[in-house]
Amino acid sequence: MITIPEAARALRSGAATSRELTEASLVAAAALDADLSAFVVMDSDGALAAADAADEAIAAGRDLGPLMGVPVGIKDIVDVAGLPTRCGSPAYPATPAATDATLVRRLRRGGAVIAGKTTTHELACGVYSPPVSNPWNLSRIPGGSSGGSGAAVAAGIVPMAIGSDTGGSIRIPASLCGIVGLKATYGRVSRAGVAALAWSLDHLGPLTATVAGSAAALEVLAGPDPLDPSASPRPVPQYTRSLDRGVDGLKIGVLAGAPLEPMQPDVAEVFASAADLLGAHGAAMVGVEVPELEHGLAAEFGIVAPEAAAYHRELLRRRPDQIDPGIRALLVAGLMMEPEHYFKALQARRAIADALRRAFVENGLDALLTPTLPATAALNSADDFWFGDSAEPVTLAYVRTTGPFNLSGLPALSVPAGFDRDGLPVGLQIAAAPFDEETALRVGASFESVAGVSSRQPPTYSTGVVADS
Repeated sequence: MITIPEAARALRSGAATSRELTEASLVAAAALDADLSAFVVMDSDGALAAADAADEAIAAGRDLGPLMGVPVGIKDIVDVAGLPTRCGSPAYPATPAATDATLVRRLRRGGAVIAGKTTTHELACGVYSPPVSNPWNLSRIPGGSSGGSGAAVAAGIVPMAIGSDTGGSIRIPASLCGIVGLKATYGRVSRAGVAALAWSLDHLGPLTATVAGSAAALEVLAGPDPLDPSASPRPVPQYTRSLDRGVDGLKIGVLAGAPLEPMQPDVAEVFASAADLLGAHGAAMVGVEVPELEHGLAAEFGIVAPEAAAYHRELLRRRPDQIDPGIRALLVAGLMMEPEHYFKALQARRAIADALRRAFVENGLDALLTPTLPATAALNSADDFWFGDSAEPVTLAYVRTTGPFNLSGLPALSVPAGFDRDGLPVGLQIAAAPFDEETALRVGASFESVAGVSSRQPPTYSTGVVADS
């Protein structure tokens, strides 16, 4: 699988040009589209022009950063000038965006090549992302709502794609597609120019082939933005500098209890092995319970429904029949919700955030581990998981382990941890203290280097892009 560091080495050594990488991405997207449906639109002319500009900059000795000349995909809730932002919904007009979102401007400024826009679950509200398929098994979902971005990276079409994450929508497809997904601290990446789902929970971030790629991407994406009042003014660290420091001397919590159970046995086994592996390489591992997380789902959906309804109120009024019935029902419920219920959800959110932060302080933790998800990729047709004799909706099963880190705003990274008996990926989630993405990335890079998982490729994979050295 291509990585951002590998692409950077190839470009700067002359082993490849950005035009070659970009042409390979465009060819791969076209070849795999019938199977994956990862992209909703490709911008061939714009991408090739940007690639040629990157090649000219490289030839002139101008280094624009780690993403210079690298093809990337953009989730179709993010404005890209000249391309429509449809949010996966027929209710949105196909009018081209007039300007780039802040994060797209930052990508362009860093020399990245915008290859096209990736498929999202409608209104970024779901965990399936139809009609996208999972490269590991085409009968399985890629996760959502950034499923197109996850599938595109996992299939080797692009080395990086942008996702959004309101309840897990970067980390869910990362886990199910066997790649890396980073949700940084709330406010670390600007949301200006991005359609909202729930403004107080939304995060933007990268899905990449490796942890080093996510670190490099965050260096480009992060930073203050006058167009987004929630964007943090904190300076942006060099996230790649700590990746090779290992975990020796770190204290890492292993979450137990709520919200992990129930869990598929294979996922539990992979998770236990991952924690043992980090312990064997020098980390002090300690069990941690946070009982308040039992109420995470109630708080998550108690906030998402009214905030999403407020944002999409006009769309719901004018074109309700063009919105998926399940999503429409959520929006209607949000409009009908009494304000006191929203306020109670906000209070629960504060209690959960405080409890998580106390867990870090009282246990002296540098990081906290959970399985990213309690189950691997569901069948495209599945509504529920069966854990023994008990059924649980797929959406609730996935969001209960990821949502707490949206509620708390803490940074959380998903890295490939292993596979279940059917060969489907299992993810490891690594959370850290506020604005301590460096530690989450450090732990992730250390695990990646010893786990030997990330080098595996799915059956649906493009071999036309530069491979790892």
